[in-house]
Amino acid sequence: SSDLEDIAKDRYGILPVIQSSEKTGRTWTKISELTAATENDVLVRARVHTTRATGRQCFVVLRQQHYSIQGLVFVNDTISKQMVKFAAGLNRESIVDVGGVVKSVEEKITSVSQQNVEIHIDRLFVVSNSLARLPLQLDDATKSKQDEAEEGPSAHVNQDVRLDNRIIDLRTVTNQAIFRLQAGVCRLFWEYLTSKDFVEIHTPKIISAASEGGANVFTVSYFKGNAYLAQSPQLYKQMALAADFDRVFTVGAVFRAEDSNTHRHLTEFVGMDLEMSIREHYHEAMDVIGEMFAHIFKGLRDQYKPELATVRNNFRSNRSNFLNRACD
Repeated sequence: SSDLEDIAKDRYGILPVIQSSEKTGRTWTKISELTAATENDVLVRARVHTTRATGRQCFVVLRQQHYSIQGLVFVNDTISKQMVKFAAGLNRESIVDVGGVVKSVEEKITSVSQQNVEIHIDRLFVVSNSLARLPLQLDDATKSKQDEAEEGPSAHVNQDVRLDNRIIDLRTVTNQAIFRLQAGVCRLFWEYLTSKDFVEIHTPKIISAASEGGANVFTVSYFKGNAYLAQSPQLYKQMALAADFDRVFTVGAVFRAEDSNTHRHLTEFVGMDLEMSIREHYHEAMDVIGEMFAHIFKGLRDQYKPELATVRNNFRSNRSNFLNRACD
């Protein structure tokens, strides 16, 4: 009898584990693409950020990386009270498939990235259910230092909690933006140098002798002997130039066995190295490096505006100014 009463019983539920048993041909839409011009039926796969039930309706905030949108489930001719209750009971961070119609809103929804629209949900299925109790809440992990100071210590997420639950911590919009900016720096670095006829090379990281001398080198067991983690790709860049490559660059891990007594250390980092031959003056290299930095800064400014805004909102900072080219 309960099935007869639930007019929406086929519109919501928990999906079986995906086992690549079928291809439906369905198309999922990215939340970042949902605007006032998208007023049609869409299918979105996203995480449940928050839910809030009020009477015969439930608001569900959906999140995809650092984009988010509000969804609304409300009782009507096709949506039952049971479906609204199901939506209200969704665990945060669960992955769901949501279907519905994109609708414009009269007032901006300031708590999400897609502020001018919402999804009127008529299909709701759980793809992967999260635990009901999580070790940290993303809203707390996303708070800026200023927000934490205003709200008190209860809103602070300690560093050890973040690192012990790094997968969840990396879901915050700030970390999502930081990693995209990092990827952007590498892409723009590659883009500029490639346009200047530099050749990308990949250098060994396990080597037979210390690459820069001294004791700051990691020793690793290598079958019946020892080897060392590369401190620098310098030797291999110079070999490439001697082999008539003329201009080379590489992006890769660098290891330094420096026992730093600070929270910022150089035991392992990503190095972005370039090497070029010069015709008569080292200013040739300085000009290339200066133009490269200008290309990276302009690329970040023009192509990563949402990510920069997100980071600035969490870590209060002023906009940076830079020259279009190196000083003469």
